[in-house]
This record gives sequence, structure tokens and C-alpha cells, in this order.
Amino acid sequence: MQNTVRIAIVDDNSFLISAIKEKLSFFEAITFKYSAVNGKEIIEKIAIDKHIDLVLMDIEMPIMNGIEATFELKKRYPQIKIIMLTVFDNDENIFNAIKAGADGYLLKEVDPNTLYNGIQETLSGGAAMTPSIALKTLKLLRNPVDFDASLETEEIKLTHREVEVLEQLSKGLSYNVIAENLFLSPSTVRKHIENIYSKLQVHSKLEAVQKAKRNNLI
Repeated sequence: MQNTVRIAIVDDNSFLISAIKEKLSFFEAITFKYSAVNGKEIIEKIAIDKHIDLVLMDIEMPIMNGIEATFELKKRYPQIKIIMLTVFDNDENIFNAIKAGADGYLLKEVDPNTLYNGIQETLSGGAAMTPSIALKTLKLLRNPVDFDASLETEEIKLTHREVEVLEQLSKGLSYNVIAENLFLSPSTVRKHIENIYSKLQVHSKLEAVQKAKRNNLI
């Protein structure tokens, strides 16, 4: 294994990016290359500079979340390792992150040594996981949950405006364009999308559109 590990950090909270950098600053083997505030930005940065060994990826971010970004990055650069570093430990996030190709899953409360060891373990072919996440993963393997099916047994109620936003979203339009088309502010569009995600129990635009179509909402 090479001596220097080149990492990127993806998080929409600049304070948390600084906190992660601080945790890793104790280890000379770690070289911080760059950060991004959402999945779209990290994909763009890696396209310019592919000399990255590992990405520490948040999940909940605007524009493109960490699960979507992980799927795209793994498709394009399978050699780059990705560890989800998040506060979210619910079963669906874990399941979707692993399905998207994540190489590890740690919670943000992780201490510096555990984070560093997790990075080294992942680069060596292992899978860094917070113990509670590993336990949940084992339970999911023993008792698989069909998250799509569990949703479809429920009645989903979206407002007329939420359906309009979702239809615009299905066309691949940005928040700003949707806002212009529907005469809303971008922040209002973002709030509608948060509500849509919550009602559909999804964490990405792709999942939202797929579930909405399956349930004849759009």
C-alpha cells in the first residue's frame, strides 16, 4: 500500500469538514486534497483531478446526495474507495449506501484513531463500519427488507404543489429552474422537495421519481 493516502471530504456543512480535517491532521499518512459541498461538486472535482484514493461522503446534501454520488463515482471510478461518514444510521440509508457501492459506513461521532484505522482498513480491502452499523447490516442480511414494497402498502398523499414540483424534478431540472417555472423561490422548492422525500421515504431525486411513477403520482 502506498504511504500517502489522498482523501476528499464531501459535506454541506463547512464546520463539519473542518472538524474531519482536524481529526485527520494528526496522521502524516493522510493528505487532504479537496472538499465538496454536495455530490455533484465532488463528481466535477474528481473529473478534473482523479488522484484520489478515498472519499469521506456525507449522505444528506442538497442538489445530489451522498448515495447518488457514491453510485455515480463507483460506476466511473471503481478504484476510489468511499466511506459514508454521516449522522444517519437508519436501515434504509445503510441498505442504499451499500447497494450504491459504499466501501464503509462510519458515524460522524467517530474518534480520530478509529477514523484513521477505518480508512487504512478500507484501503486494504476491508470494510470500515461503526459497530452499531455492522450489527444493523447483519440484521438486514438475516431479515431482508423490501423498502419499496413496504412503502407501496401505504397511501401516499402529496399536495398539488408537491406533485408539480415532482413532475419538474422528473425532467431533471435544477431547483432554480423549477423555482422559475412554478413562480416560487428556490428555498420554497427545496422545502417542497424535503417534504416529498419525507412522504415517499426516499433520499434521492431518482428514488423519488421512481416511487412516484410506480404509485401513479406523476
